[in-house]
Amino acid sequence: MAGIVVAEEIPENIVEGLRKFGSVADRPEGLSGEISDARILIVRSKTKVGSGLLEGAKNLRLVVRAGVGVDNIDLEECRKRHIEVVNTPRASTVSVAEITMGLMLTLQRNIARGDALIRRGLWEKGRLKGNELYGKTLGIIGLGRIGKALAERAKAFGMKILAYDPYVSESRLAVMAGLDEVLKNSDIVSIHTSLTDDTRKMINRKTISRMKSGAVLINVARGEIVDEDALYDALKSGKLKGAALDVFSREPYEGKLTELDNVVLTPHLGGSTFEALDRIGHEVLEIVEKRKVVLE
Repeated sequence: MAGIVVAEEIPENIVEGLRKFGSVADRPEGLSGEISDARILIVRSKTKVGSGLLEGAKNLRLVVRAGVGVDNIDLEECRKRHIEVVNTPRASTVSVAEITMGLMLTLQRNIARGDALIRRGLWEKGRLKGNELYGKTLGIIGLGRIGKALAERAKAFGMKILAYDPYVSESRLAVMAGLDEVLKNSDIVSIHTSLTDDTRKMINRKTISRMKSGAVLINVARGEIVDEDALYDALKSGKLKGAALDVFSREPYEGKLTELDNVVLTPHLGGSTFEALDRIGHEVLEIVEKRKVVLE
């Protein structure tokens, strides 16, 4: 049995780098059986680490989340079993900020719709008049690493930045405000907060009703933060002009938002760049290097 189990895809050179610390099982078919003797488990977002998976992992001492959030890991269960949980929060910051800018431009300039129409043999330039980002107000919910990186890039486009974050009182990058004020005054609202009991379905019928009519919503954080049924109704009614989602309450997503042409849907691509994966891999190696004693 391997001392290190890699549950999901990470760069091959990182897997090879891990081998200097001990035996490695790379994406084994029987994960539950493979981690029975493992000391370190490395996951991304797909693997759910809870009591069921951990029941037979008697020797597990470290779970590494190769990515930002840890909501796919039962932290309380790990704590009870004396298993340390570590993530790689810095690695995908640029990638997620950049895809958010891309989604903003796609929505404001009807890029995806234009592409789809041409592929259907239609040249409908008149239908696809868009809006500039310049001069628009961007509301950022969550001014952590990614929120700050987005604010820096949005400023380069001449946007005004409002932000809501209960843990940040002031910022050189944004005017800090309450959630209602951000929703009411923003042309584009972009979500960059972590998933907690307080943020689950934070964007719901009530909070959407407070948004500016004709505003745009972007979510590249966690799917459960947005009530997808409420969003569907707001897009269908015209309350919101558009939305872009890279994350969903259930993935792969097969819901009714696919029926609408004023929403852009991408399959959780936020951190999926070669550069981010490389940085994630090197952070994983650093974490294991510092804690290699758990393998002894």
